[in-house]
Amino acid sequence: MVVDAHLWNVSVQEAFQIQKDLVGRLIREDDFGRIESVAGIDVSFSPQKDLLYAAIVVIDAVSLEPLEIVSAAQKPAFPYVPGLLTFREGPVVQEAYAKLTREPDLLMFDGQGIAHPRGLGLAAHMGVLMDRPSIGCAKSRLIGEFKEPKQKRGAMRTLSLHRKKIGVVLRTKDNTKPLFVSPGHRVSVETAAEWVLRTGNGYRLPEPTRLAHLEAGRAKR
Repeated sequence: MVVDAHLWNVSVQEAFQIQKDLVGRLIREDDFGRIESVAGIDVSFSPQKDLLYAAIVVIDAVSLEPLEIVSAAQKPAFPYVPGLLTFREGPVVQEAYAKLTREPDLLMFDGQGIAHPRGLGLAAHMGVLMDRPSIGCAKSRLIGEFKEPKQKRGAMRTLSLHRKKIGVVLRTKDNTKPLFVSPGHRVSVETAAEWVLRTGNGYRLPEPTRLAHLEAGRAKR
């Protein structure tokens, strides 16, 4: 189901150039039809085993019930370089994604979208390669400036870089730390925030990435 690909085991300079090329293909507005299923995607690393584990949990967009769960494990072929994490995690995500029997309507990554030093975090990078609407839903800030949102669920503040809106800082549960939500591909900032809230199920993390995080942890163990 991956419609595009590039080499992953490349030099750092080649990786920068690939990012530059892919950023030019990003669609930063809503470009999708009816959303009936949402896939949560998370990657976990075991230093002891030197293995990356990717988990994908596809849920029903209305009931939030799981429809399909897949996972994969690989040794990383790219070193850890800040800003180039997708070159480590992308191959194992692709392997897991290829196991799905249905194509999800929306991809939600535990990671960054365009809120990235070169505008191409995991959600944006893989969204372009898979040509699917994608959202980055990160637990911490990578770049950008913001003011703390109010403590009630649904409160949000703009995440900006050089006075440009790159995402939102979103409170998904009362009195808990906010999430850093940014669009990946074919999704606007506003719609990204809407879907993170819409797929919330009483936890800090939205249900797709919460379940994927649990599944990646199980696979690692």
